[in-house]
Amino acid sequence: MRLVFAGTPEPAAVALERLLASEHEVVAVLTRPDARKGRGRTLHPSPVKAVALEHGIEVLTPEKLDDDTAARLRDIAPDAIPVVAYGNLIPAGMLDIPTHGWVNLHFSLLPQWRGAAPVQAAIREGDATTGATTFRINEGLDTGDILDTLTDTISDDDTAGVLLERLAYSGADLLVRTMDGLESGTLTPKAQPEEGTYAPKILTADARVDWAADSTVIDRAIRAHTPAPGAWTMRGEERFKLGPVTSVDSTELAPGQVAFGKNEVRVGTGTRDVVLSTIQAPGKKMMNAADWARGLANDVRAEGMTFE
Repeated sequence: MRLVFAGTPEPAAVALERLLASEHEVVAVLTRPDARKGRGRTLHPSPVKAVALEHGIEVLTPEKLDDDTAARLRDIAPDAIPVVAYGNLIPAGMLDIPTHGWVNLHFSLLPQWRGAAPVQAAIREGDATTGATTFRINEGLDTGDILDTLTDTISDDDTAGVLLERLAYSGADLLVRTMDGLESGTLTPKAQPEEGTYAPKILTADARVDWAADSTVIDRAIRAHTPAPGAWTMRGEERFKLGPVTSVDSTELAPGQVAFGKNEVRVGTGTRDVVLSTIQAPGKKMMNAADWARGLANDVRAEGMTFE
């Protein structure tokens, strides 16, 4: 089929690469405009744009999908527009441009976890399984007819970054399979139930650790926010980022109370204590928590340390 691909971040670039390697023809991509990054605030293309330029594909980068974009898409006349984390609202009047519609790859088993952060929500809520879904975009929020799905088991040590990377690759194959099925006419769209769960965009404030919570809840929350925006906590005016933790059979510490062992750093929670794996102190890089603790040997503030 003749495709226009819409996507922006790295997981979308993975899907684009798979489509380019398939029998389908990707004639153009839609992606977000170049963004400023780094200390120099220089402009960088999105991962999807970078892949498209490598392959000599036309790149469309509108701030929003306007009449000019619609006109160009109608000129291209795609059979379908596969979408992966594009990051732009698709106007209702543009949904009928491709013959087979705009087909979104979403990283959950819809109707569970509609919205911007499905992978994070699945980990945070302790789901045993998740997956990916391809569906036709309609005017609702991830409510269109389902075309195909895949399932994946969530491991006890999966972070959002690890799980999303895994789903990006398996989901890319699912997207190619969906394009194949649309072309051959072998897919039967299935309407979604109206009721579903939602996973809104995660804010930095959402990633603050609540040490009074159950240790299992804290473990899931930290993994759900790793690597972005990154779980964090405070000690006075100092802010620390934290990597995943491990619960231990101990309830010796009060919530947030820090204890330094020979080769570990423990923190109290509302239930069992947890052992920190990594920590990032203000102005420093992320490092092994035990190494960080050894560096505090002469810091009188370390005595009686408590995270808030």
